[in-house]
Amino acid sequence: MSSSKASRQRPNILIVGTPGTGKTTISKKLADILKFKHIEVGEFARNNDLLDSWDAKFNCHVIDEDKVVDKLEETVSSGGNIVDYHGCDFFPERWFDAVFVLKTDNTILYDRLQARGYDENKIRQNVECEIFQEILNEARDSYKEDIIVELTNNVTKDIETNVSHMKQWIEKCPGFKN
Repeated sequence: MSSSKASRQRPNILIVGTPGTGKTTISKKLADILKFKHIEVGEFARNNDLLDSWDAKFNCHVIDEDKVVDKLEETVSSGGNIVDYHGCDFFPERWFDAVFVLKTDNTILYDRLQARGYDENKIRQNVECEIFQEILNEARDSYKEDIIVELTNNVTKDIETNVSHMKQWIEKCPGFKN
């Protein structure tokens, strides 16, 4: 089944970033405002038995990316979805009209991950990912530059500013109807 951008009346949005950058908080707020469906990929994979293995080093599940893509294909084909995940290179490019990459200051990110109870190894890995802009580079390698938008999300005020910016950007997408 094709999820061609031209055949959708509402765009699909991908919000990515290192864990702790605010993806889910912003995705939920934006989905509520636009009346879009919010899909948090990790939760979606758990709820639909799309897990591949357990990563003991990082104390987390590894999703089966192929199964996730297969299961999401029909949903995204209709548009009006906000997909939220820390990675983006396995999603088909045709799915998304905008890719928002959230970034957070390393010290703030460290504190957020520590507050979540992440162990030092997992915190270090995620902070290094942020330092080296791995998620941004992954987005640049996977999507056209003109649909990628970088946003900083350090403080509470940034959430509302970013949601507003995203909303304005989405409303300018060709054929947007809400």
